[in-house]
Amino acid sequence: MALSVSWAAVLAATFIGLAIAWIWYSDWGLVGGVWRRLTGVTPEDSTRAGRRPFVVLMGSIVVTAVALSVAYAMASASLGTESVGLAVAVGFTAWLGFSLSTLVQHNGFEQKPAQLTAINSAYQLVLFVGMAVAIGLLQ
Repeated sequence: MALSVSWAAVLAATFIGLAIAWIWYSDWGLVGGVWRRLTGVTPEDSTRAGRRPFVVLMGSIVVTAVALSVAYAMASASLGTESVGLAVAVGFTAWLGFSLSTLVQHNGFEQKPAQLTAINSAYQLVLFVGMAVAIGLLQ
């Protein structure tokens, strides 16, 4: 079984992931204001943090893109088929089995608001599936 990872797909998925994060969490974005209120992270806090959060975001999205690409390559090699639907299934399964389950555990024990867990879980779902679509189209 030969696995093939398309670096163009990884790059596209990375850009899509960054765009989703920006649209989701920016102050003008879908939930940026609510997220700030629930976390207590102020615009001043973000300014003080400098580029570090962006570097962490970029690194984690690149790792996610590579992992989804490898998982899709394994699934397509195993099943003998390639499709965007399979990529979406891989992205959804990765979100459900790793991201959602871990986030719910951590937020539950840390007693974070359910609304924050819902916002972050929905973001992760859109992130994983959006990135998987790019991988399915380009890999």
